[in-house]
Amino acid sequence: MSSSAAPSGLVVVDKPGGLTSHAVVARVRRLAGTRKVGHAGTLDPMATGVLVLGTNRATRLLGHLMLTRKTYEATAVLGVATTTDDAEGEVTATTSATHLSSDEVREALAAFVGEIDQVPTAVSAIKVDGKRAYARVRDGEEVVLKPRRVTIDSLEVHRVEAVGETTEVDFTVRCSSGTYIRAIARDLGAVLGVGGHLSSLRRTAVGEFDLRRARTLEQLEEHLDVVPIEEAARATFPTLELTADDAAAVRFGRRLDLAVTELTAVFSPEGDFLALYEPHDGGAKPVAVFVQ
Repeated sequence: MSSSAAPSGLVVVDKPGGLTSHAVVARVRRLAGTRKVGHAGTLDPMATGVLVLGTNRATRLLGHLMLTRKTYEATAVLGVATTTDDAEGEVTATTSATHLSSDEVREALAAFVGEIDQVPTAVSAIKVDGKRAYARVRDGEEVVLKPRRVTIDSLEVHRVEAVGETTEVDFTVRCSSGTYIRAIARDLGAVLGVGGHLSSLRRTAVGEFDLRRARTLEQLEEHLDVVPIEEAARATFPTLELTADDAAAVRFGRRLDLAVTELTAVFSPEGDFLALYEPHDGGAKPVAVFVQ
């Protein structure tokens, strides 16, 4: 497919374990025949599930999509702490966790729901003095990141089970962008005094895009399923249908005398997605214009 023919839209991938998000982007670039492919937030190589990519004009939507809610299914192992807070790191401490009751674990996890200050995992992509935290850890440096305010909307526990000297916990979490699920496992272990890490992670939704919409790389090799940019915008943002005059003003990036209360997708009378507008001085101003 030539670059000019590659559609602008979203490709919702069901990422396999063992691949980096960057490797998935590279595969989709080849399939779409365009260099203009980006992602709306990475997944760790260990993690599987929903990875939202944008092609061509839709790459500019990704920064706004990243701010939406995400849902994960995860398993925490209590009783073993690791350098990376997941199963891929080196074990730093082991403590028997068989004494923990289901009620204790559920009660401890319930305290994470709401707005919390979370210290990101040390092996994250956050930059510390211009260098990625994970690169500093790899070079043997001690990395302590500042806490960040994140929001956990809900946390549902499905299983608490003793396995050997550990206790495994399966849970589903819906949270704000920037939440580290590995850090939840780490902090749960710390609260319970036994240490903990994440042993599996599957992202089931990014905003409105869930596993029902996702395609495996094998399926995408057969058919590149692209969510058109218009459909992606309608699924993600409040919408406004414009008059022909307002649509013409948008094409020049002008402000509009329209009342919007939040970031809103605006459309031409013909149904073309034109731009994202936000409230400004009693009207609306453009945040990003997508019309060609």
